[in-house]
Amino acid sequence: MSETAQATAAKASAPDSNRWKALTFIALAQLMVVLDATIVNIALPSAQQDLGISDGNRQWVITAYALAFGGLLLFGGRIADLWGRKRTFVTGLIGFAGASALGGAATNEAMLLGSRALQGAFGALLAPAALSLLAVMFTDAKERAKAFGIYGAIAGGGGAVGLILGGVLTEYMDWRWTFFVNIPFAIVAALGAYFVIREPQGGRNRSPLDIPGVVLSTLGLVALVYGFTRAESEGWSDSVTIGMFVASVVLLAAFVVTESKVKAPLLPLRVITERNRGGIYLSLGLAIIAMFGLFLFLTYYLQIVKGFSPVKTGFAFLPMIAGMIVGSTQIGTRLMTRVPPRMLMAPGFLVAAVGMLLLTQLEIGTSYAGVILPAMVLLGLGMGTAFMPAMSLATQGVEPRDAGVASAMVNTSQQVGGAIGTALLNTIAASATTSYIKDHIGGATSQSQQQLVQLQGQVHGYANAIWFAVGILVVAAAIAATFVNAGRPDMSASADSLDGAEDDLRVPVVAH
Repeated sequence: MSETAQATAAKASAPDSNRWKALTFIALAQLMVVLDATIVNIALPSAQQDLGISDGNRQWVITAYALAFGGLLLFGGRIADLWGRKRTFVTGLIGFAGASALGGAATNEAMLLGSRALQGAFGALLAPAALSLLAVMFTDAKERAKAFGIYGAIAGGGGAVGLILGGVLTEYMDWRWTFFVNIPFAIVAALGAYFVIREPQGGRNRSPLDIPGVVLSTLGLVALVYGFTRAESEGWSDSVTIGMFVASVVLLAAFVVTESKVKAPLLPLRVITERNRGGIYLSLGLAIIAMFGLFLFLTYYLQIVKGFSPVKTGFAFLPMIAGMIVGSTQIGTRLMTRVPPRMLMAPGFLVAAVGMLLLTQLEIGTSYAGVILPAMVLLGLGMGTAFMPAMSLATQGVEPRDAGVASAMVNTSQQVGGAIGTALLNTIAASATTSYIKDHIGGATSQSQQQLVQLQGQVHGYANAIWFAVGILVVAAAIAATFVNAGRPDMSASADSLDGAEDDLRVPVVAH
């Protein structure tokens, strides 16, 4: 090889000098997308009253975002592989900012719901592009551990940050600012990404777009997310709910068959059938089911039962965020290059389960400092420690052309898990509450006693549902321990020792 050719290859294989600056803007964009899933929850009562949205339609403010985001994620991941991750990332940010401006300026229900669906669609472009950029920019095992530690902390803790920010903006400003606040986030991240990110060459997948796969996956995921969302409001025996689940199974089964036959599949089955990735998608989805259910219950418990203001409720979640940051950036990052990922994921989920177990003791007079605070710290530490290696390993060893769809699958498992968690655990809680009140209301003679029984019933329902969340986290730990059999990253396979620019685009192999 000539000296000129060697110099060109070395330059192509050298890590991007701006990669840490790029991480700042990628992390900022990820924070915006994750917190948007919860920030609107606290603002919803004010928006509903202001725009005259009925009780029956208010759930669509949340559902419109979830359906567009969850349904289009795989398509967004494939667009990132085809079109270029940097371009997809910047386009997603600009679109998200525009949709947020539309939502903040909404004058009626249709305008608000339309803006939420648009936010979800651009979020589906943005999220997989962000994660796949990390996957192809950080190839050294130690650096990758640090980068994914930061990303994992944001992905896990962003929802709780949304509760704090939503409370502050709603209480001291106006619900519209829960939308407008996205605009500076998006502009800063888009400008930073445009000028700083240098995407490695040669990692695009220029195969023609798999249109049948796009249609089947989008409709199948939309039907699945909507089925769980509808189950929460209309019940599991509702004919439309059942119809949605049946349609989802049929559509997703047809999607798998299609992907096994077409030349250029939207989701190459090699991405999900690899043992480690399959275990990660499944265990992450289950963990998110438990997490999202908990956000919902604790928000209601602290505001309705304990009488906390929206701001105080948001700040009550801070210990969990702190735990996630420590678990992800200190425990996970430091140990990821020393122990196999399953030795972080399984114990992490079990520590989170112990935190959840403490919350099964909830009663009306439960002390925040005595029970809720330590539970949140354990939950944060456990989830942060488990999320970090999961995020990294989900895109590790993936061919550059598949990085977008592999990243999209991480987001899809989280999004579907969130929809299932909110619906499933809420239904369990509501059923237990109804049963408790029916059994105890007879002995309540005065109005104040009846109100007390209703509050006790609510807390009983939350505790019942949290028992299920404990079980789900234990199952997630078992799946991580059983399926994830990758060894610790091979430190000898550093990026600068590989031959050729194309090989350098591959994420480090995992030692088995």
